[in-house]
Amino acid sequence: MKGAVHISRREFKGYFVSPVAYIVISVFLAVTGWFFFSTFFLYDQADLRNFFNLLPITFSFIVPAVTMRLFSEEMNTGSYELLLTMPVSSSDIVIGKFLAAVAFVAVMLIPTVVYAVVISFLGQLDWGPVIGGYVGAILLGAAFSATGLFTSSLTRNQIVAFISGTAVCLALTLVDRMLFFLPMGVLNILQFLGADYHFRNIAKGVIDSRDILYFLSICFVMLYGAGLAVEEKK
Repeated sequence: MKGAVHISRREFKGYFVSPVAYIVISVFLAVTGWFFFSTFFLYDQADLRNFFNLLPITFSFIVPAVTMRLFSEEMNTGSYELLLTMPVSSSDIVIGKFLAAVAFVAVMLIPTVVYAVVISFLGQLDWGPVIGGYVGAILLGAAFSATGLFTSSLTRNQIVAFISGTAVCLALTLVDRMLFFLPMGVLNILQFLGADYHFRNIAKGVIDSRDILYFLSICFVMLYGAGLAVEEKK
């Protein structure tokens, strides 16, 4: 794991070397802040429900933008070959980059705690769903980071990696809403496959092992796929 930790530190620092990280964080805070506060006073409720309801859709665009460069940029510039010469395994490379992306998502979420603090001054805020919502947000961000990492490992083009990652994340988010015309039995299965369904369960403040297992399964499948792609390129 020393190799993975070293790579994660390098990648995490690399985010803040370029202006991309600051642009992504600014766009994320602007979008979530606008949609949240523009409707907050209409509902007159002291909770973060609207913020967490919008998070899966927002993450579907933001997280692939965070992960699109992790493999694509290195393969395009040639530094990927240099990375492969380091005394690290393919799993170290994948896990290290994944941990860096998740850490960046966590940093991106930290300023949004201000929303909860503001609401707590305006009304009686129930912190249970808030804590559950942030736990779910980290799990959702991890699953989407793994997805974006996988799509980034398949191509040298960052734009292609971003579009592919966004498409998969949107499909996971909206799968139970797009196919409402199917029989109820099929819809129940699709609902279980939807990331939004499991995120909403956790955001209610109820930590269910099935929801946690879902996100961990998405991470495992996508990271395994990225590991195979890295091995093939070796």
